[in-house]
Amino acid sequence: MKKKPGKMDLEAIRKRINKTTGMNVAHDLTKDNPTEVKQWIPTGSRWLDSIICRGKMAGIPVGKITEIAGLPATGKSFMAAQVAGNAQKMDMQVVYFDSESSLDPAFLERAGCDLGTLMYVQAVSVEKVLGTIEDLMSVYPDTQWLFIWDSIANTACETDIEGDFNPLSSMAVKARTMGKAFRKLTMPIANQQSTLILINQLKTNITRNIAEAMTTPLVAPGGKAIEYNCSLRVWLTKRKAKNAFTTDSSGFRIGSEVKVKLEKSRFGTEGRRATFQILWGSDVGIQDEESWFTALKLSGTDKLKQSGGWYTLIDRKGYEHKFQVSKWVEKLKDKNFRQLV
Repeated sequence: MKKKPGKMDLEAIRKRINKTTGMNVAHDLTKDNPTEVKQWIPTGSRWLDSIICRGKMAGIPVGKITEIAGLPATGKSFMAAQVAGNAQKMDMQVVYFDSESSLDPAFLERAGCDLGTLMYVQAVSVEKVLGTIEDLMSVYPDTQWLFIWDSIANTACETDIEGDFNPLSSMAVKARTMGKAFRKLTMPIANQQSTLILINQLKTNITRNIAEAMTTPLVAPGGKAIEYNCSLRVWLTKRKAKNAFTTDSSGFRIGSEVKVKLEKSRFGTEGRRATFQILWGSDVGIQDEESWFTALKLSGTDKLKQSGGWYTLIDRKGYEHKFQVSKWVEKLKDKNFRQLV
């Protein structure tokens, strides 16, 4: 009977595999687990952060690929900017690829970004963006990177730039390119504890299958490789009702209500939802604390009671905290009440 390899033998085998491949690919999962997410970058919405991973306050997973896709004006760039600012506070080096040449520096500053250390790069083509990501990680292996690509749908391939305007001449080129790129980049991103955020657009699913059109009315372009290789996919939509918009004292729209759905999450349950408001004006960004009341109300807790226009939240000691929805943010200034929420 053959003798099973012991602990020292396994360590020797791991070293041999790593030497053969020329990189650290064999790991002892009891000591060094490359698949485990050790850091999370806050999205700016605690409600969203809380539903990404069960049992913890999470966010964008470090070492993984994340897609943030949405309809027009649903806060894709708003969220990306806030994630960039939070990543800088974690001493990560941020590279922002912009394919639309429409990123406002003042907008980034209001979102909490340090422009002095943020690297802005125009996304000329899909191939050049992917090549830049690979080059930066190989030349600076000790740097923890956050790459934000805004957006995939609007970035052309080299064949698009060099060819004509006939869409058939470059059909599926981007999807094939992305598929090859993810096969090359997924493992280095994980090993270097860097992060790639793909900003994408949601488009109407044009299909003759009526059942598919009803169940999957929206799709994100870029190919199946994005679906398979992204550990987290966040989809943003919004209500079109009049009361879904935030207006100022003059009646002008300054913000909107955004609905978030986890299309995919390897850390929790997909399909979970959250809601928050974003402001477009001088107070740019996600209105985080305002969404906590909706989250609390939808949680179904028996600790929240309503009587007319007043709500009562009961703590563990039985003490009642009364408030009105219009005074919610002001009520959160009370440290005890905030901790209870």
